[in-house]
Amino acid sequence: MPNHRPIPDDKPPGKLTSATRTLAQAEKMTQIALVMPCAVLIGWGGGAWLDGRLHQTWITVVGIIIGSVAGLASAVRMAMAAAGDPKNAASANKGNSGNEK
Repeated sequence: MPNHRPIPDDKPPGKLTSATRTLAQAEKMTQIALVMPCAVLIGWGGGAWLDGRLHQTWITVVGIIIGSVAGLASAVRMAMAAAGDPKNAASANKGNSGNEK
């Protein structure tokens, strides 16, 4: 069975207004600002829980460090995507490049 292109929509998707674009950008920046504290909080909570279960005192510190590293990596990745880095966009679209004719 040959590959057929899908039937195009009659009307293109509506364009976003500048107010909607601004609101979406503000949401992205808020998400970037909140990901680091949330990751640290989750790491601290997981470490404290493991401390209680395993009767240790050092696991909380490791949980905080792991949460900090994970939160920082995630915040940097989201900031690069929000800035529209061409390298990041090219790697994200790599899987779709083989379907074009």
